[in-house]
Amino acid sequence: MSYLSALCYNHDMMKNQLIAQQGFASVQEAQAGISRLFNKAKNTGQFLTVLRNQQPLGVLIPQEMWEELIEDFEALSSKNYLRQIKKSRQDTKRVPAKKVKKELGLGK
Repeated sequence: MSYLSALCYNHDMMKNQLIAQQGFASVQEAQAGISRLFNKAKNTGQFLTVLRNQQPLGVLIPQEMWEELIEDFEALSSKNYLRQIKKSRQDTKRVPAKKVKKELGLGK
């Protein structure tokens, strides 16, 4: 996989993950209380697209989500990181889920 195709693949994955995290709010809700909307976004783990007449005006993103996005973008701009992903995808060695859970302390 070339650097560009890896970047596009990861971009598509990120886009799909973002769409799953999208919520909506009206401009009236934003005007009534922006802090309330930020709390809603934080508590639901979503970013909120603010709409006026069903047209998007902008996006409210909780700080933690914003920091995670920046971290993801920085990682995706690293050729070394993309090489590691490529190498990992080519590796045929597999670890059973039970072993992974045990090592992570997630179950028996």
